[in-house]
Amino acid sequence: MAGPLEGLKVVDFSRVLAGPLCARTLADLGADVIKIEPPRPDVSRAAFPNRDGMSGYYAQQNSGKRNISIDLNAPGAREFVLRLCDEADIVVENFRAGTLKGFGLDYDTLSRRNPTLVYVSITGYGQRGPWASRMAYAPTVQAETGFTHNTLRHFDSASEGRRWTDPLSHADVYAGLQATIAVLAAMRKREVTGRGQYIDVAMAAVMLSINERAHLDLAGIDTGAEPGILGAADGPHFIGPGGEAFVAAQSIVGSNTFPNYLRAMRRMDLAQDPRFSTAERRLQNYKALHAVIQTWMLSFRDLKTLDAQLDEAKIAMGQIRTLKELAETDWAKQWGAVHEITDRRGGSYLIHGYPWHFSDDELGMRRAPAFRGEHNEQVFREAGLSDSEIREAIDTGILVGGPPSPAQQTPVAALAQASELQAVTGEL
Repeated sequence: MAGPLEGLKVVDFSRVLAGPLCARTLADLGADVIKIEPPRPDVSRAAFPNRDGMSGYYAQQNSGKRNISIDLNAPGAREFVLRLCDEADIVVENFRAGTLKGFGLDYDTLSRRNPTLVYVSITGYGQRGPWASRMAYAPTVQAETGFTHNTLRHFDSASEGRRWTDPLSHADVYAGLQATIAVLAAMRKREVTGRGQYIDVAMAAVMLSINERAHLDLAGIDTGAEPGILGAADGPHFIGPGGEAFVAAQSIVGSNTFPNYLRAMRRMDLAQDPRFSTAERRLQNYKALHAVIQTWMLSFRDLKTLDAQLDEAKIAMGQIRTLKELAETDWAKQWGAVHEITDRRGGSYLIHGYPWHFSDDELGMRRAPAFRGEHNEQVFREAGLSDSEIREAIDTGILVGGPPSPAQQTPVAALAQASELQAVTGEL
């Protein structure tokens, strides 16, 4: 599969989400990514649903990568990995700060051997400082950085009070994407200087950087009844003429956006209604205002006609769909928004497609997700090892794996083993 990053080699030490997403994005763009997995596998292999040791979660985050499984505690094993890193352009890792230094695989060690190496580490709070050693997962980082607070502020206490946050790992995903951006910037700088560099990515800092209302939160400003003209704070829900649930992008309360609904309804008289004359009163009478607008919306013959009138008033709307429903739309089929990938055992997985189209590069479909150790022989043969050296590495326990049989590697067994690895290594 060609792509803008064709010819670059990436060594991926990472686990679960933030690091794997960064490395998979590089693979999507055409880089050759080699994932290094220990005998006790990445915990995400044990996620459900699971088929013969391959989970959909793992497949989504690691498709397109080659995989070697190596026991770094076996005598001579680290030299095998060093040989890969000597030829690498990029290294990605997301262990707790300092973990790989104990294996001699930290940036200082690798860059002495390979000065052009770009090395990125993703942790919760960075490599130095008072929080460097803390465990970090997306929900805890989101709680520490104001994300969860903002989410809870907009939950209805009666129906949503039991939820702490939404189910998506925003801190991991954004950190992985920001790490990718930083890697590409460092690669551009390498073209100028001929030198690589180290990149320290803190999930907490990432969550600050992507917070569109940070200027308000840092200043301690509470906008009260008056929502901002931008943002998703209100996003009222409505029902369309055919029973479709949808969200409108503009607040019905805000002083800058309420007039747009009046223009769409041809009801400028409502601006004089005492219940709706100010943002504070509109908030106090929210149910009544919502009912007026909802009744008007139900008067249309179909959602398409309603959408056209909302569009005329500069009000965007989006139908509330499941991801499976989106995949059935003409847009998803035209864009190629969903890929079906198949592993070497015939397991099939539906995952998201690419978020970009390039005029000069055809990315094609993603390569299949690899089983643990599936490319041991291929990768090290390319690295210059002879067949006898590879066979000796397998016989002595340096190289491990290949596709496990269901009896050898059940999801529950994989989860127990991976959890043990996590406890030993301090993995994110």
